[in-house]
Amino acid sequence: MSLEVKVPVVGESITEVTIAQWLKKDGDRVQMDEVIAELESDKATFELPAEAAGILRIVAQEGDTVNVGAVICRIEQDGAATAPSAPAATEAAPAQAAAPAQPAAQPTAATTTVAGETVEMKVPTVGESISEVTIASWLKKDGDFVQMDEVIAELESDKATFELPAEAAGTLQIVAQQGDTVEIGGLLCRITPGGAGTTVANAEANAKQEAATQQVAKAASAPSGAQTYASGTPSPAAGKILAERGINASDVQGSGRDGRITKEDAQNAQARPAAQPTTAPAAKQEATTDTPATTTGDRNQRREKMSSLRKTVARRLVTVKNETAMLTTFNEVDMKPIMDIRAKYKDKFKEVHEVGLGFMSFFTKACTVALKEWPAVNAQIDGNDMIFNDFCDISIAVSSPKGLVVPVIRNAEQLTLDGIEKEVVRLAKKARDGKLSIEEMTGGTFTITNGGVFGSMMSTPIINAPQSAILGMHNIVQRPVAINGQVEIRPMMYLALSYDHRIIDGRESVSFLVRVKELLEDPMRLLLGV
Repeated sequence: MSLEVKVPVVGESITEVTIAQWLKKDGDRVQMDEVIAELESDKATFELPAEAAGILRIVAQEGDTVNVGAVICRIEQDGAATAPSAPAATEAAPAQAAAPAQPAAQPTAATTTVAGETVEMKVPTVGESISEVTIASWLKKDGDFVQMDEVIAELESDKATFELPAEAAGTLQIVAQQGDTVEIGGLLCRITPGGAGTTVANAEANAKQEAATQQVAKAASAPSGAQTYASGTPSPAAGKILAERGINASDVQGSGRDGRITKEDAQNAQARPAAQPTTAPAAKQEATTDTPATTTGDRNQRREKMSSLRKTVARRLVTVKNETAMLTTFNEVDMKPIMDIRAKYKDKFKEVHEVGLGFMSFFTKACTVALKEWPAVNAQIDGNDMIFNDFCDISIAVSSPKGLVVPVIRNAEQLTLDGIEKEVVRLAKKARDGKLSIEEMTGGTFTITNGGVFGSMMSTPIINAPQSAILGMHNIVQRPVAINGQVEIRPMMYLALSYDHRIIDGRESVSFLVRVKELLEDPMRLLLGV
């Protein structure tokens, strides 16, 4: 009997998937619910579990794009295929019986016999679309004793960082090293119950190994024939002569007692270069002329493995550039009115609301008003459909120690200035600590990024897919501008709106940015709703 495995429904708006990779080969035996492949949509990566036990027969190959509901493989459920064969089970028993015999011959930390059963810790399922994690750091060392539920490692996915608690008390045996990328379900470490017995056994093994090492070193350093510690060692006078003439002591044959290099040996060693052919100086001169001058500074290189977060950000940015008709429109805003309000009310604002009054709350509030008036800027494309949102979930780009993250302020249109500021502070703190959850970073409808905190004067920010627009803030610069026919020095900021021209027309993008400018230059409009 053969079971057809089809592409499951993985999302309301997803009509096709790409086979990222097969985790099993054609003809392999698979178990029920075992992950056999990874499917990739335009939004996330999904695992494909086997729907039955049997022999896998692959239909669609890696890299193929398959519609939802199409057959991608078959699983043969014949009797021999669905159950492990008797020989295999018979072979497993002797292997297990022979395993304990190995520690007696060579006691090590990994094979020390301890009362209880060893617990294998594997990568847990940390999110529907996450297929692998990177070991950011081990908080415990190999061989350390750990307690039940004690955090022993930090795991990093392309979206967030997770803590790994110990599943039992005992001695930690690390399998995957720091920096390794491990698939969901992959083995991370083992915990051997009990600690004292293992520690003693390890100590005895280490002591024996150290004694053996010392014995070998002692045998290697013992005199052999005429060789002693003095062999090849120059006397103080000989050493000075060799150093002055740039001769290595290993190139000189010592004639002194026990092979020591004497002063005479050093003096005679200088005569050897003179015996070289007369063409040597000419060759040296020619090489000096033809060889380019070398630099004297350090030329070190350092290679680091890209984190999962960095790889995902890179992939998504390239996708946006290739798959959207992205344009950017610019404007400038006079920040004096907002700066005057902050200077006048910031102390009272903080006293009442227990949070500082920053620029981000004004920009977020202005954007929510403008998004209501120009809904296409708050929309997104899904296949051949356009999805318009009657709410404003504003994504705020935050630079964290591990890279750029974009947490979301939900229903920002309903929040007051202090409510927005509190959310910004909360999310920014969690981003710096690496504690943002996946839910806090997904589902935004519009993004604001502030490059001005790093000194950027102007930029063209890249859209945060699947959104259709992003607002870029920049630094505030004192510039001369014309105000009512007079030149005045004002704090000015350039604004940039990058948008997807497939869904947002030029009229809508420019009008949106002009509306944001009006609201920021006359903040009373935000309070009066005009």
